[in-house]
Amino acid sequence: MENIESSGHLVTGQGGNSASSEPCLHVALFQPEIPQNTGNIGRTCVALGAKLWLIRPLGFRLDEKQLRRAGMDYWQHLNLEVVDHWEEFAERFTSQRVWIITKFGKTVYHQAEFQKGDCVLFGSESSGLPPSIHERYGDHSVSIPMRPEARSLNLSNAVSIVTYDFLRRM
Repeated sequence: MENIESSGHLVTGQGGNSASSEPCLHVALFQPEIPQNTGNIGRTCVALGAKLWLIRPLGFRLDEKQLRRAGMDYWQHLNLEVVDHWEEFAERFTSQRVWIITKFGKTVYHQAEFQKGDCVLFGSESSGLPPSIHERYGDHSVSIPMRPEARSLNLSNAVSIVTYDFLRRM
């Protein structure tokens, strides 16, 4: 795996999509912190034909051993774009709508009216999404139901739940 940490606006792989075709779904991770989660999410994106966006700063280097191990031999098939900050993502993502996945979501994930080309945005493992993003996308906020004893779900599990439900409906 190449060292892609220093490459600025990294775009790599097409995940089975031609350069001119739009992915069925975009998955964006806002400042992810745990390489194993990101590796597992990358593998899920390959399986779905989804594009993965990583929004810096990241809590790890993209060439870390844990990330490679979690992604195994899938990473070269991943349709991946890494952007330096939130504003750059907001400027570059122009496909459909952005849905934020949050425990404060107004709609349960299986009731959201996703469309092909939409983006599901997940916050960092320790602090979620900042209030400014909640304010901007509050009308498109989605939750995953859970008992009150559970503070949150593992990030890669949450991505799998939402993205596979999206696939089922498409």
